[in-house]
Order: sequence, then C-alpha cells, then structure tokens
Amino acid sequence: MTESTHVLRVAVLIGATVSTGLMAGLFYAFAVAVMPGLGRAGDRTFVEAMQRINAAILNGWFAAAFAGAALLTAAAGLLHLGRPALPWIGAAFVLYGVALAVTFSMNVPLNDALDAAGEPGRIPDLGAVRERFEAVWVRWNVVRALACTVALACLSWALTV
Repeated sequence: MTESTHVLRVAVLIGATVSTGLMAGLFYAFAVAVMPGLGRAGDRTFVEAMQRINAAILNGWFAAAFAGAALLTAAAGLLHLGRPALPWIGAAFVLYGVALAVTFSMNVPLNDALDAAGEPGRIPDLGAVRERFEAVWVRWNVVRALACTVALACLSWALTV
C-alpha cells in the first residue's frame, strides 16, 4: 500500500464520519431542542415555523452533508475492501440507509403535506394540520437520529481499527 492510498482511505473515512456526524447532530438537535421548543408554541407558530424550516433547509450545505454521508461512506467501504474497518463502515452505511429511508418515506411526505396545507393565516383548522404532523414527524425523527448516531459510532470505531 502506498502512502497516498493510505491518506486517501483515511481522508474519505474522516469525510464520511464528519458528514454523518453533521446529520446525526441535526436530527438530534431537532429531537432534543427544536421540536420540544416548538411543541410549546401555539398552532400557528408551530405550523409557520416548520414550513419555514422545511423551506430553509433545502440548501447546498444541507445537501452536501445529507448526500455526502451516504456517498463518502460508500466510497470508504470500497477503499477498505478486505480491511478490518470494512464491517464497521458497512454497518454505518446500512444505518444511514435506514435514516434515508425514514426521511424519504415518512418525514419528507409529512413536510410536503404541511406545506400543502397553505399559508398558516389561511388554514381554517391549524390544530388539525398540526395534529396530523407533529407526533408522527417527531417519532420518525427520533428513529433517524438514533440510526445516524449509531452510524457515527460505527464510523468512529472504523477510524480506530
């Protein structure tokens, strides 16, 4: 193994770890601060804030971490074929896949439905809109936070082996 191959392996694994950590931190922050804080707000504030957050998060920085975690973990796995870190990288890839599946099958459709409800000032029953969104979104966010956190732990361990 050349020195440059070793540096590439480590750099890609660090990138996977950092991007997965950013996603785990984002989902964790929503689980322990954002959603509990918004949970104490009135219906209009809750719906309006979530609509604005859902629009604001669609940016390049988020996309880089969100996609980067999967792509860099896959690349790290390929670079570590036959090496002791591979099972940990593979486990992280599967766990991050769980987070992606939850995001695309649960959280995004809920976000879309919340957006489709319209402007908060024009929604006749904000309580019903919130009721259909909040508890389910929070539950599935916790699942993806846990999956990402365990994926981060796996990648962190992969750095040590």
